[in-house]
Amino acid sequence: VIHLHREAQIKKLAEYKCDTNEAISLKLVRFPEDVDDESTTFHPEYSHQLYGDDEVAFGYKGLQIQLFYTAGNLSTLFKVKYSSKVTEVFDCVEPDDVEGKIREIVPAGFTCNTDDFISLLEKEANFMPFGTLLHTYTVHSEEAGELTYQIHKADITCPGFQEYHERLQTFLMWFIETASFIDADDDRWDFFLVFEKYNKDGETLYATVGYMTVYNYYVYPDKTRPRVSQMLILPPFQGEGHGAQLLEAVHRFYCSLPKVQDITAEDPSENYVKLRDYVLVKLCQGLPSFAADKLHLGFSEDMVKEAQEKLKINKKHARRVYEILRLRATDMSDEDKAREYRLEVKKRLFGPYRKNQRELAKMRKCLRPEELVSHMGQMDTQTQHEELEKSYQVVVEDYRRIIERIASQA
Repeated sequence: VIHLHREAQIKKLAEYKCDTNEAISLKLVRFPEDVDDESTTFHPEYSHQLYGDDEVAFGYKGLQIQLFYTAGNLSTLFKVKYSSKVTEVFDCVEPDDVEGKIREIVPAGFTCNTDDFISLLEKEANFMPFGTLLHTYTVHSEEAGELTYQIHKADITCPGFQEYHERLQTFLMWFIETASFIDADDDRWDFFLVFEKYNKDGETLYATVGYMTVYNYYVYPDKTRPRVSQMLILPPFQGEGHGAQLLEAVHRFYCSLPKVQDITAEDPSENYVKLRDYVLVKLCQGLPSFAADKLHLGFSEDMVKEAQEKLKINKKHARRVYEILRLRATDMSDEDKAREYRLEVKKRLFGPYRKNQRELAKMRKCLRPEELVSHMGQMDTQTQHEELEKSYQVVVEDYRRIIERIASQA
């Protein structure tokens, strides 16, 4: 009987577990009716930083965590609801402190009352984008026609920006796997923000679309190296080309500064690398050294120099641009040309393997035979060739997508 009772208890306790990615509802609100409109809700991709690797909260049934933001200023509504709590059934079981975890990342000044939140929407008409306008562009949407977007550069001295940034950066936790907050007080940070202009009762209002943070590193003796740290386009706006617009505007901004050496990124994700490839190819395709008739001659010093001087692109990135543009200019149905191209890319991909070979040669001198065997087994020549072929196929597939995207924009 006791055993059965225990099983029933365990089963009952399991009912008090909630998937935190589903429980958390996020919203960017423009109109009062958005608050109850399910179609404007989106959910985190990640919540492990707050709720552990299982992304589970224990102690509640029907848990709902609402984090709603006004579209522009990001004034915040934070509410926790549930249909029942574990303490109502089990007196000695503690529920997780769901609310406390969110309070750790959401800055003070939020409201817990929906009516108060709706009245904050009236102040949205006073919200103006921070900093200086760098670029304006339009996107055609099926439902709304032509939409206008603006990219602004801000820094921590802009009035009200520090508090706004604290609200904005909370989104990183839900959409970037390894996100961490930055020390925004450091004046070497630059912030780039994207806003959408929209109409409400005949007035023009601004909605936050996404942003990027860039840290200006010092390069001896008198240069700087801007390094992209974080970049996020908010989910309702993803897939509309804003990331490329933002990255291109940021590149153009730094290209206009004589003291900038080159532009890099900190620990870039695969998606960021693909985006950067696309933007850099777009920027470089007009440079004389990357002209179609020069590409089959190989990666040249001229390309390195021109990409560096005119567009602040480093050698490694310029090499990728060359490979993409050369693929575009190569007739891959011609076996000789295709083979030449394949060898050219594989030569670069083989670099790390060659380094391994050199390290193995060093190891041979100082390792005992039985130690060497365990290292030798890591990569025989056959496996190396297979790995290389696999890497090559992946690279070319990525390159083709970029070429198609550029063709579709033309």
